[in-house]
Amino acid sequence: MAPAAPAPDPLPPLVDTHCHLAWESFGDDLDAVVRRAHDVGVTRIVTVATDPVSAEACASIAAHRDGVHATAGLHPNDLPDPWEPAFRRIEALVRGGGFVAVGETGLDYYRDAVPPARQRASFVAHCALARERDLPVIVHIRDQDGRLDAYDDVATILAASPGVRAVIHCFTGDATHARTYVDLGCYVSFSGILTFPKGENVREAARAVPLDRCLVETDAPFLAPLPHRGRRCEPAHVADTARRLADVKGVPEADLRRVTTANALALFRDLA
Repeated sequence: MAPAAPAPDPLPPLVDTHCHLAWESFGDDLDAVVRRAHDVGVTRIVTVATDPVSAEACASIAAHRDGVHATAGLHPNDLPDPWEPAFRRIEALVRGGGFVAVGETGLDYYRDAVPPARQRASFVAHCALARERDLPVIVHIRDQDGRLDAYDDVATILAASPGVRAVIHCFTGDATHARTYVDLGCYVSFSGILTFPKGENVREAARAVPLDRCLVETDAPFLAPLPHRGRRCEPAHVADTARRLADVKGVPEADLRRVTTANALALFRDLA
């Protein structure tokens, strides 16, 4: 009888660079969620805050689970009026240590729930805090269909913030803006939207971003990639997005995993 074929080499590890483990939908099975991620090689998970309460929750989650890391920031849709007291709480948390990034912050003109001027002031303050602490800033961008103001305003603010390391998370813009952010030194992160039938604009942007500037994420519990659409997204699903990104970029899956993980470790220096 012929000898059995050797088992294939395991794929390199992955980083889910953006999810929300403090979200209530993970309350009942968080440890199982983390374990499933580890089982498919997702060895590091960045759990992202949107306000001071979720920042504290992310820190607690990370403190008790290997490979999980927390951020602190104010989502542009969650800015109170005035926003400065909440931001001072974020500042105190970040300056106390234990966080790997500032954010998520950025600009969201889709809902118009928060005046753009307030969003821009908060985003500038987050960038200044990130530069002070030598941490990356996680940038959210969303605009109404057919409008590009948020994408342009983010580029303007980042251009005026030299020395800030940034990732444009869950990129949904066009290839032109993707190239603009790369030229500003940013990383561009792709979520499950990359796998959607109507996600061709995101795939086109992914083709325009050099591999050494690409990251992958889930944004869990949202935006589950194919074949998980319609179910809660979780960090293990970043493997499906990575597989699709490898196909879009025309590179082996192992290489895509290796490079995006190296990129994540370069950006989030405290993950190593």
